[in-house]
Amino acid sequence: MRKVGDDYLVQPVVKALQVLEYVTRQGRDVTLTETVQELKLPKTTVFRYLQTLSAASFLYHDVQRDRYSAGPRFRDLARVDRSLQGLRDVARPEMQKLAETFHETVNLAVLSESEVVYIDILGTGRPVRMQAKVGHRHPVHSTSLGKAMAAYLPKEAVDPICESELPAMTLKTLTDGRSFRRQVDDIRRRGYAIEIGENEDGLMCIGVPILDGTGYPVAAMSLSAPENRMRPSMTTEAAEALKDAASRISFCIQRAPPASAHMNA
Repeated sequence: MRKVGDDYLVQPVVKALQVLEYVTRQGRDVTLTETVQELKLPKTTVFRYLQTLSAASFLYHDVQRDRYSAGPRFRDLARVDRSLQGLRDVARPEMQKLAETFHETVNLAVLSESEVVYIDILGTGRPVRMQAKVGHRHPVHSTSLGKAMAAYLPKEAVDPICESELPAMTLKTLTDGRSFRRQVDDIRRRGYAIEIGENEDGLMCIGVPILDGTGYPVAAMSLSAPENRMRPSMTTEAAEALKDAASRISFCIQRAPPASAHMNA
């Protein structure tokens, strides 16, 4: 485990994670006694952690045999991680080509309810005041990534976004649900989204969806740059290049589809 200042560590959490790691790494059912002997922790402490992790579905407790194994929630998280890594592996070469062609930042994100989650960001070293990092979450309605995915969601998935309060990230953020609905309809017709200063001041992004075999937006990819570097001719060229790249990624996903990459967080 990575060393950090002791003042920041919550020791019960550290020990619970040690128990979780031990059980899930074995590849078989384990007993309380085995876990205690391996981790050299008090038996009562280990029992409580095992029971808590089982109650939260991170572990499974076979009561009749009194043995523990990986639970459904842990397996779900593992599947999501494998799926996201597969998506990153497929998308990364296309992201590199786009970054080298336009010398601007390229982003990859998935949907998590009414937010986008960045799972890969490829910069070029050029100055750009972009705050987003891998793992960050931003609203669907204020990002080109989110708009691009929303345009291809089923109506019942878009309605809650349009009907909820849309917070302003900047002075330019679109906060009216009806206007947002009209905007995503336009995005679907042209195949890409443009966001200018709605999520971060001074930053312009062009986003495109990455679709699975059913037409569901499993992810989105965008190119980000300062507004003053995004000339109209470059915007048009970048939008077409993004659409072509997303189409190739979608084709790869559809040929060997991983488990759904969207996150239910």
